Amino acid sequence: MTNEKKPLLFEVCCGSAEDAIEAAKGGAQRVELNSDLFHGGLTPTIGALQVAKRHIDIPVMCMVRPREGGFCYTDVEFEVMLADARALLDAGADGIVFGFLHEDGTVDRERTRQMLEVIGDKTSVFHRAIDVTPDVFAALDALIELGVTRVLTSGQAPTVPQGADVIRRMIEHAAGRIEILPGGGIEAHNAAWCRERIGTDIMHAAVHRTARDLSCQGNPAIYFGGAIYPPEDRYLIADAAGIADFYKKANA
Repeated sequence: MTNEKKPLLFEVCCGSAEDAIEAAKGGAQRVELNSDLFHGGLTPTIGALQVAKRHIDIPVMCMVRPREGGFCYTDVEFEVMLADARALLDAGADGIVFGFLHEDGTVDRERTRQMLEVIGDKTSVFHRAIDVTPDVFAALDALIELGVTRVLTSGQAPTVPQGADVIRRMIEHAAGRIEILPGGGIEAHNAAWCRERIGTDIMHAAVHRTARDLSCQGNPAIYFGGAIYPPEDRYLIADAAGIADFYKKANA
């Protein structure tokens, strides 16, 4: 009897409907739809979700995050998050990605419970907010008790390769009670190593290429973003060929 490796379930982190479409072309089995990946991913528009669902037939998880800068939200921000989750689910989202912490970094059980009530029988994903909690195993226990479907994590390290051993321990601790999805800093060249080290058949990653938009080249002194001043004649888009290459190497 042979012990064959299971095919990887590859979830691609997307910042637009076009990203999601390219991810599906590259062989992704699931996408996480966001806006503003530069800030770690914020809530996508309803239009982006509707167009993505029109063009692809793989599950679309939707981020619900109203701003950058932590996960302890004001009452108004929390109200917006619940409203966004309802709207995204009504528009066809297959699941909601979110995270609520107290100021001390522990899981906000009450707000998580309320979000789970909105999500109902759809997939619930607690995102990398877990990577800044003071006790990752206590956080896991809280999410398991609440009934969260899945948690996205880099193992409380800047990247999955650095946090691989902690992720493996998280999987062992979870013992099938919650799904542990490694994500953060996984690339084609280290995907197979991460799989082997962690002992996982699921991964989350962003794979992009640079696209050009020359409409601003007439006045390159103008910038429309913050103080970092990135070039305005280019942007990132999901790379279907790169995603296919990632999947091939991760399954090697």
